[in-house]
Amino acid sequence: MSGTESVVFDTPQRERRADTFAMWVFIGSEAMLFGAIFLVFLIAHIDFGPAFAAASKRLSLPLGTFNTAVLITSSFTMALAHRLALQRRWRATVWALVVTSGLGVCFLVVKGIEYGKEIHDGLAPLLGLPFRYAGPDPVHAEFFFGLYFTMTSLHALHLIGGIVVIAGMIALWRTASPANRLRRIVATGLYWHFVDIIWVFMFPVLYLINR
Repeated sequence: MSGTESVVFDTPQRERRADTFAMWVFIGSEAMLFGAIFLVFLIAHIDFGPAFAAASKRLSLPLGTFNTAVLITSSFTMALAHRLALQRRWRATVWALVVTSGLGVCFLVVKGIEYGKEIHDGLAPLLGLPFRYAGPDPVHAEFFFGLYFTMTSLHALHLIGGIVVIAGMIALWRTASPANRLRRIVATGLYWHFVDIIWVFMFPVLYLINR
């Protein structure tokens, strides 16, 4: 097969399985990335537990809890979109996708509000901004917030990617065949659930340390 030829599948089912396998490979690579960051955080927490616990209390638990509920709800609506697509209820499927992406946008807006508060309080050791922290062990507290912004911003970038993909699916909805609609929803659903699961682990690690 030449480099310019595309792969042709004999059945939509095989094409969907290939898409699913490719998405699992991608998710596996991203899981290793997040896993490495979690490992760094947990090792640092073992070494600097009191400083990390005190710094964690400066995060907004109400906003973090609200955003957790938002993403869990978005997982439900994405699963609903998959179920509706299997039933060929396309109009309802589109609305489920719209709600899913809207919940993702809601999460980002709330996270932006939280970032703004933290930057205003001088807790963002990035972009050359001064770090102002009145609690114990400010050096390791700064390390905590550096990891916090790294982890949450990387998660936000993955969430933005999911929103863009859903928006693209909706934009191309009328031109896609039913089989293509279904395989795209399956692959995108896997990715979306992965991003949600990452936050479900990230929330207690960042917000609930020794609370």
